[in-house]
Amino acid sequence: MDVSLDGTVVLVTGGVRGVGAGISRKFLEAGAAVVACARRPPEHAVEYGGRTVHFESCDIRDATAVRDLTARIVAEYGSLDTVVNNAGGSPFAAAAEASAKFHAKIVELNLLAPLLVSQAANEIMQKQPNGGSIVMVSSVSGGRPSPGTAAYGAAKAGLDNLAASLAVEWAPKVRINSIVVGLVETELSDLHYGGPDGLGRVANTIPMLRMARPEDVGNAAVFLASPLASYISGTTLTVHGGGERPAFLAAAAGPVPAAVAPSTTDNTNREN
Repeated sequence: MDVSLDGTVVLVTGGVRGVGAGISRKFLEAGAAVVACARRPPEHAVEYGGRTVHFESCDIRDATAVRDLTARIVAEYGSLDTVVNNAGGSPFAAAAEASAKFHAKIVELNLLAPLLVSQAANEIMQKQPNGGSIVMVSSVSGGRPSPGTAAYGAAKAGLDNLAASLAVEWAPKVRINSIVVGLVETELSDLHYGGPDGLGRVANTIPMLRMARPEDVGNAAVFLASPLASYISGTTLTVHGGGERPAFLAAAAGPVPAAVAPSTTDNTNREN
């Protein structure tokens, strides 16, 4: 069954690079008009089938800038039907050594900023005949230990709870769900995993023997925004290829079969 979002308007935060670009491209493919915001413009426009994502510069941590952005979208396109809160990420930092300011900024970007964007979107969607849909892009780091990115994992756990709470507060006009994303192969993955050999070893830890691709996350976001998910709200959709193979299995049985290394280049370090 094909999903059509013709005539709808979508905002994807951080929607011009990595996972965000994959999400934006999938919404274009589904027929939606797509606006992507980030602090920096993309080097290359995100396109599909001759249609292009419209870029807006915005610091989503700034409540005034966010409200100005959503107002511009409605003025230009007439509605705001879906918001995908994708922007986020964190560099690696030992929790004991990182400053209070560092931790605060990570929580601000990954939890408080999506709340600001969602508040601005909800104000618009509540007045629309068909309401709207908000999708949070979360992480498996929110549900398991996240050493080196502890504040990020804590913020993502909070994001999942935020989605569930807002789904109750803002129903029935606005649906809110989270996509819990595992490891993703992006243009930056080579930097984090040591090239194709490292990527292959990481892929071995995933039952599907590969990382997610940005379009895998995009497909999930399109589904949650579509009429097919009209009765789905306040829940999480996990996109992680079956999770992570428990370490004790490898320790007990020896090396697992080698996977084919991913063809290109994680979700953890993506940025607005």
